[in-house]
Amino acid sequence: MDPAQTYWNPILETLPWEKLQALQLKKFKRIFKWAYTHSRFHRRLYEAAGLTPTDIRSFDDIRYVPKVEKSMMREIQLKEPFPYGDALCVPLEEVTEFRQTSGTTGQPVYQPDTWQDWEWWSEAWSYILYAQGYRRTDRVFIPFGYNIFVAFWAGHYACEKIGCEVVPGGVLNTEARILKMRELRTTALMATPTYVLGMADTAKRKLGIEPAKELSIRRITCAGEPGASIPTTKKRMEEAWGAKVYDHIGATEIGAWGYECMEQPGGLHVNEALFLVEIEDIETGNPITEPERPGKMVITAFDRIAQPCIRFDSKDIIQWAKDPCPCGRTFRLIKGGVIGRADDITKVKGVLLAPTAIEEVVRGIPEIGNDYEVVVDKKGDIDEITLKIELLEGTSNRKEEVLARLKDQLRLKTNLGYRIEIHPYGSLPRYEVKARRFRDLRKKGS
Repeated sequence: MDPAQTYWNPILETLPWEKLQALQLKKFKRIFKWAYTHSRFHRRLYEAAGLTPTDIRSFDDIRYVPKVEKSMMREIQLKEPFPYGDALCVPLEEVTEFRQTSGTTGQPVYQPDTWQDWEWWSEAWSYILYAQGYRRTDRVFIPFGYNIFVAFWAGHYACEKIGCEVVPGGVLNTEARILKMRELRTTALMATPTYVLGMADTAKRKLGIEPAKELSIRRITCAGEPGASIPTTKKRMEEAWGAKVYDHIGATEIGAWGYECMEQPGGLHVNEALFLVEIEDIETGNPITEPERPGKMVITAFDRIAQPCIRFDSKDIIQWAKDPCPCGRTFRLIKGGVIGRADDITKVKGVLLAPTAIEEVVRGIPEIGNDYEVVVDKKGDIDEITLKIELLEGTSNRKEEVLARLKDQLRLKTNLGYRIEIHPYGSLPRYEVKARRFRDLRKKGS
């Protein structure tokens, strides 16, 4: 095996664990000192905790560095300099890129980046794409509307960095995008799992095109939702397109920190050369280092300088995998990708419910359409879960059988009962970017 043909950065991706940890500690000290020196927000936070840069000597010391949450970043934006506030570590004139979070969890957070930061974004994505088989021979179609969300912006520039040809399809509608992909024989695609499935459905129903047979897509990179790490959803996408589907994880305020490689080992690599991922117990906050024990992710981006991401409480629930990946990377794996968000994993009738468990069941029953909704509410003093689904055309004669199977699988996977609503095909909301399928009406603002 030629490392140069397998890894984007053969040295860092196969670095022995002890050396990788030494590099992480060195980088953490550097970004901590940078933020302490240049950010008024971080300086206040660390002084209140009684910490200075000289106090960070070991990994154990990192645990005492205060965490940052998205709500704190929203408050920062009320301060000068406009519009970023006093977490900014560079003069305003050095900011070259504006992005903001999607707002799915509240008021959007503004994210400034310098040109150096944007190069870092492209580098992080280059690890992802190269690990998933993207090469100079690929012609990549990116169908999202280029917007103020980071979405696949950095993926676009990483494609160019690797040497791929990029076809941007932002202003086209879904039908035109499909036709353009066929016309240009594009070989790769980037989109959310929801839109990957939606495009395939549109191709078949409105254009009479079978993507798996008539398009040239060989690989698809997903983001924005956990679907590409859910086996039943991944299977639907791969069968619809006749292509390998890979997951990636990132966030506007963090960066592109995790990815699935071509081995598809049932988990995603953490890019430990560029990020430090810690897992904490959801209740106690104690560190979790053992495998297959879920906890909340706290993450640090080592090399982002305009608005540093240091010990950011992402609310993502993840767990370390037990075994290393056969691909040879020493970057550790998180098993099954992101399990869910601490905000979404909720107790219903005393049982912990993760929305990803519902998706796995729904997408595992072939008679049920791709789109669904889950609503949790109270009926009197009793919690009630309503699952809204669509049956595929031509399956209504098996409705009772499908419903029985669905209820049995939901009970088996989640230990809960559901009120099932069957809606006409095509009537539930369709999404191009992030889908909002889970609503807990017991929570304020849901």
